[in-house]
Amino acid sequence: MTKTFYVTTPIYYVNDVPHIGHSYTTIAADILARFFRARGWDVRFLTGTDEHGIKIVKAAAEKGMTPQELADQVVVHFQSLWKELNITNDDFIRTSQPRHEKRVQEIIRQLVAKDEIYQGSYEGWYDEGQEEFVTESTARENEYKSAINGKPLVRYSEPSYFFRLSKWTPKLIEHIEANADFIQPAARRNEVLSKLAAGVEDLSISRAKEKLGGWGIEMPNDPTHSVYVWIDALSNYYTALGRPAIGDEYDDAGAKYWPATVHLIGKDILWFHAVYWPCMLMALDVPLPRTVFAHGWWTSNGKKMSKSLGNFVSREQIAEICTEYSVDVYRWFLMRAVTFGGDGDFSAQTLRTKYNTELANGVGNLLSRTVNMIGRYFEGTVPPAGEVGPDEQEVIASAQRLVSGAEQAMRNYQFHVLLDDVVSLVDATNRYIDQTAPFKLAKDPSQRSRLATIMATCAQAVCIALAQLEPIMPTTARLGLEQLGVDGPAPAESAAWGERLKGSIVKKGEGLFPRKQ
Repeated sequence: MTKTFYVTTPIYYVNDVPHIGHSYTTIAADILARFFRARGWDVRFLTGTDEHGIKIVKAAAEKGMTPQELADQVVVHFQSLWKELNITNDDFIRTSQPRHEKRVQEIIRQLVAKDEIYQGSYEGWYDEGQEEFVTESTARENEYKSAINGKPLVRYSEPSYFFRLSKWTPKLIEHIEANADFIQPAARRNEVLSKLAAGVEDLSISRAKEKLGGWGIEMPNDPTHSVYVWIDALSNYYTALGRPAIGDEYDDAGAKYWPATVHLIGKDILWFHAVYWPCMLMALDVPLPRTVFAHGWWTSNGKKMSKSLGNFVSREQIAEICTEYSVDVYRWFLMRAVTFGGDGDFSAQTLRTKYNTELANGVGNLLSRTVNMIGRYFEGTVPPAGEVGPDEQEVIASAQRLVSGAEQAMRNYQFHVLLDDVVSLVDATNRYIDQTAPFKLAKDPSQRSRLATIMATCAQAVCIALAQLEPIMPTTARLGLEQLGVDGPAPAESAAWGERLKGSIVKKGEGLFPRKQ
């Protein structure tokens, strides 16, 4: 039976255009999708946009537009950026689409029928940026400002429908404690458990329809109220699969992919995904996603990103980086610059240094040396390897470590482990060339067999490195593989050492990574 892999990004809010944070999560999801597709898994990759809520209403009003006009205008920026960054999402959901809205209403109906939703009233401090109420103590600790963006909290008093969140938190705690992989990294898991231990109130899930100017999904049990952000937004991961069934053409179209393998999110929305969402699913008697992985935030040159400071990595700056280097280099650097899960700092100097060290002088140089030597010494044909000796052992061991550990690294969302192993293999192979000095052996006809072994070893090593880089750098890695005579999928990694590329015709091409000054 084919394994399934369902990866999602958050649905991005359309009150502003995309930036580095959005691209980071989406590129990570794309790498996972590409990696497991290449291994024959049945992959589903979802991204999209969150288009309802007070922030959208206010942002649209400021621009003299309707919320729908604003959403339609901004969503294009996300969709076009994903094309530019070579993102291979299978679906793009918008919360203003009827296929989503109708299913959210069905979810509400089911929760109402189960007595999981009740009407009450709420008065408290509201963080409009995060779209959540905060407790009096939390508001006071942060001087009545948002802990996330520093903007003043708003005092709200209004009738609302509530989801019985507190009813399900004991069961959620049991699930988190019994499933170590449910919330990752471990530090995030501990944060959630600590906060849950302090107690959780029921969740307000509606707003007066008039307050939203009619924008949003109408509560099916009360037309004077609109469904508010968290049930609406979070349920996209489920509704995009045609669940729950409502009798339209989307019914159960992707049902086989649930439960989700991983929700990739930023740490600022961990609480909603690790508490609100699973509790809603438990109330609906729907299986929980296997993993919620919360990565860190990006700073720029050691400082928090801010448009006013001029260090904000915007879509325009992303385009500049991709023009100066390439889309693939941008994708690679985001995964290379930080351990996935931690905070990262974007620095143009660090990008240049790592690019020159690991790409230009590393894999790019190795490929160029290998192709040039095979062209010069073996008329462009990868020779069969002779006897493998002690000199080859470090290269072989590095290659085996990369190949054998790649899938586990991706299952654990440890992009850095995969990339560390690629660098180790490339470095080992470049040292191997320096140590064995094939350019000297080529002068001695009696060393022909030894020279063939060295060339076959180099070709196989760089092929393995490029094959493992392909999900991260799909265009560039493919160009490199084509220079090795690999026009289709890379040869089977299980083939005997030295046999994988035997007889391949190498094709000298442009350097993959020209050095930057």
